[in-house]
Amino acid sequence: MSSIHFVGGEKGGVGKSVLARLLTQFHIDRQLPFTAFDSDRSHGALLRFYRDYSRPIALDDFESADQVMEAALSAAQTVLVDLAAQTSLSLHRWVEQNDLLELAGEEQVTVVFWHVLDDGADGIALLDALCDRYQDAPRYVVARNFGRGKDFSAFEAAPVRARVAALGADVIDLPELHPATMRKIDHQGTSLWAAANNRESGLGLMDRQRVKVWMQRAYQQFDRLDPTLFVAATGGAVDAAPAPVSPPAPMTAPTPTGETA
Repeated sequence: MSSIHFVGGEKGGVGKSVLARLLTQFHIDRQLPFTAFDSDRSHGALLRFYRDYSRPIALDDFESADQVMEAALSAAQTVLVDLAAQTSLSLHRWVEQNDLLELAGEEQVTVVFWHVLDDGADGIALLDALCDRYQDAPRYVVARNFGRGKDFSAFEAAPVRARVAALGADVIDLPELHPATMRKIDHQGTSLWAAANNRESGLGLMDRQRVKVWMQRAYQQFDRLDPTLFVAATGGAVDAAPAPVSPPAPMTAPTPTGETA
């Protein structure tokens, strides 16, 4: 059984692509079967930092978007989709005109919407709208990104907090990475594995250590999730375990202009 993960939040600048990069590296490190798609055709983060592991997709082109379900049905694996800002309307059109959630249920494919939050009001309203649209048909993961906000009390007090709990959503915390370290990773165009482990990545010892600790803490959050959300190498659910030493992921990519999602 496969799972499809739409990593978004609709609002730009909340850290969607940082989360997508973490999930990609998590699958590499845990040796989990996956396919990754990047919907940002202009400066997609997965295409920059994980070009050997991802491919472009156009959500406003049904034939292109169909690759998501085709990948899920081709083999038991996790399908990651990094949703660029301004792609939500195209995604919803594709999902609804193909009755994707009904089809996914028939094919035993789990659909997961990841909603990344900063500490602003917009993300809370967008999460509520997402729940209005799809109700209990998909799974939900809400990621409070402490790299984009520090006070999530408004979310905790909002009615949607109880609503996502009733829908069985997981709520996790993405730890903050020192901003200067993140900028160095972006400017060097390295994968997270290279940033943490490769002395030639352009990061000093302490920067590499910060990346290692940040990734470990993020992985601990992923390990808190329902293990059925990810697909193990055997096709079953993932058992939480310490991350093994990763094989070198691609270290270099075209020089980016900086994180935009």
